[in-house]
Amino acid sequence: MEKQKRQTLNADKRKVIADVFQDHFESNSKYKKQHQDAITNYNLMREQAKVKMNTLVRFHQPQEDVDTIRSMVNKYGESGGRLYDDNCFHVQNSTPRMDTDYNDNLVEKYDDVHVEFKADKEFLTAYYRDEIKAKGLDADYSVRLDNNYDKRNPTYYNAESNIDKYLGFGSRNDASGQSEYQKDKWENDFKLVVIGTSYCHSRMFQTNEAEYNWFKSFEVAKENVILAHKNLFDHVDKKMQKLKLGLKSYRYFDQAKELADKLGVVLNESVLNESSSMALSIYSPTNLADLLTDEVEQTRDEKIAIAKQILQEQQNSLN
Repeated sequence: MEKQKRQTLNADKRKVIADVFQDHFESNSKYKKQHQDAITNYNLMREQAKVKMNTLVRFHQPQEDVDTIRSMVNKYGESGGRLYDDNCFHVQNSTPRMDTDYNDNLVEKYDDVHVEFKADKEFLTAYYRDEIKAKGLDADYSVRLDNNYDKRNPTYYNAESNIDKYLGFGSRNDASGQSEYQKDKWENDFKLVVIGTSYCHSRMFQTNEAEYNWFKSFEVAKENVILAHKNLFDHVDKKMQKLKLGLKSYRYFDQAKELADKLGVVLNESVLNESSSMALSIYSPTNLADLLTDEVEQTRDEKIAIAKQILQEQQNSLN
């Protein structure tokens, strides 16, 4: 009986294997659940926050006052007053705390918390991490940096640009076909008509200490989504760094298979067959993001050059 030939590994095949391990590490991690739980908790608190904020704002600025100013504006223009659709609020604790001024004199100070119903890029990237990854984009590009800005390179900036475009923070003339961006959804999800200008900090809505502390916890819930994203990445990345070092020392698939079996990772040789290898080479997150991102901006010669590069990578993966 002829002995079956051992499947030899190369860089592309090691990457395919690493992706299988990474999916396993993520899906079985307690940090994955913590990330999902943080999002669920924020969603629940957000709906409560809408009700609480509406109650608080209308207490300080009754609807009849808003209606009066609106009628004045309709009659006298800007001279009649100012109204603004706001999604940004400052909630102030009506109970002061004692502090000292520059002369060490005791003074009363009123704490406040800045509550926003819109969202910045850091939060939206953490919130939509799974969706972003499913689109073939690198949702971890920023947390991977870990505030070490010396690590910024063309790959980082390319990932950042792709995330910007997808969420709606970047250019919108990329023919992506998106009818609505996440940034806009959050910008328009909840707004209240307030008396005054667009300057959020110019308005302080006082409330009792219990309600003030609740709004503080709401902002903490938002930060927890960002923190859970970072914790998930850090946990999996530590494992992946060790795994990749090990895979580099493996020459054959059966060595990776033995490791997978010990860890309970489902790894079949079929992931390395010709069709899978070619598909994963063409549609890897990096290559696909490059193709989609540069479709409009690139010249014909640049497109041909990229196509030749991908074809060469396909051929190398089959050798």
